[in-house]
Amino acid sequence: MTTVEAVLWDMDGTLVDTEPYWMVAEHAIVEEHGGRWTDELAKSCVGNDLLVSARYIKENSTITWTPEQIVEELLDRVVPAVRAHVPWRPGARELLLAARAADIPCALVTMSYAVLAQAVVDALPPGTFNVVVTGDLVDRGKPHPEPYARALRDLGAAPERSIALEDSPTGVASALAAGIPTLGIEHIVPLEPSPGLCLIDSLLGVTVADLESVVREGGLPGPVRIESEPLGTLG
Repeated sequence: MTTVEAVLWDMDGTLVDTEPYWMVAEHAIVEEHGGRWTDELAKSCVGNDLLVSARYIKENSTITWTPEQIVEELLDRVVPAVRAHVPWRPGARELLLAARAADIPCALVTMSYAVLAQAVVDALPPGTFNVVVTGDLVDRGKPHPEPYARALRDLGAAPERSIALEDSPTGVASALAAGIPTLGIEHIVPLEPSPGLCLIDSLLGVTVADLESVVREGGLPGPVRIESEPLGTLG
């Protein structure tokens, strides 16, 4: 019997490689309004609540729209791209389906809005996610613990018996603040070692047993980085 009560998945950058879609959309709308957007500016939006990102875009461009209008325009560009092609991160879909095959409840915890999350959910077998928490359903987005705390509540899972998978500093902060052992998969933005956080380069080859190992260690007592070796070696 598994020791993991729940696996909580971030979406953008962890489950699917949609961050480039967001960056392309940001570049386009800023430049269409006569401004200049850079990859460094775009990286500052990774993992954020969409309204927070929209305010940042507005502050660093010549766009006169409201943050809400910016979010709507971004979604109008990103959602069709995802529906046309879901860019799964290496090993992520396989691990997700393995967790479900092991009867481990899974939650999608994303700061993207429901319309985009649904595009990803629709590309998976029905019932893959027991719970979906999106940015437009919470009052306080990541890095606040509310999104993960809500997912745990809806799943009826204990934080110390669960595991979160994240790729951004804001997401990691949210999961750790909710008391969840966290697996950080570095992607676009570097992650800093932190107690309770296990850092890896990729989900390729990661198994349910590896997730159990991290949970069994309580998220690990201190900062740990695992590079190019099985997580199972942690014991």
